[in-house]
Amino acid sequence: MERISGIQTPFIQNQLFNNVKPENKVEGFGQIFKDALQEVSAAQNESDKLTNQLITGEVQDVHEVMIASQKASLSLQMTMQVRNKVVEAYQEVMRMQV
Repeated sequence: MERISGIQTPFIQNQLFNNVKPENKVEGFGQIFKDALQEVSAAQNESDKLTNQLITGEVQDVHEVMIASQKASLSLQMTMQVRNKVVEAYQEVMRMQV
């Protein structure tokens, strides 16, 4: 690995190593997904709350409710697509012959 990194240009090396700071804790793969799922859940909860407020008459702006609903829907769809790609990648790795 050391020989390969010596071949790279200084521009690429600066891009790769400037982002890594020893004092910062690097998030794990699972933590990144956990945070993303919490954001999706928060969007869903916000959409539900605004929908209930619209039904009870507390919110008069239908556009605000529809925007929140679409954000929640798109974030859920994206989450499902990411899940599908992860499962597909896992299955592809499992089909590899050793």
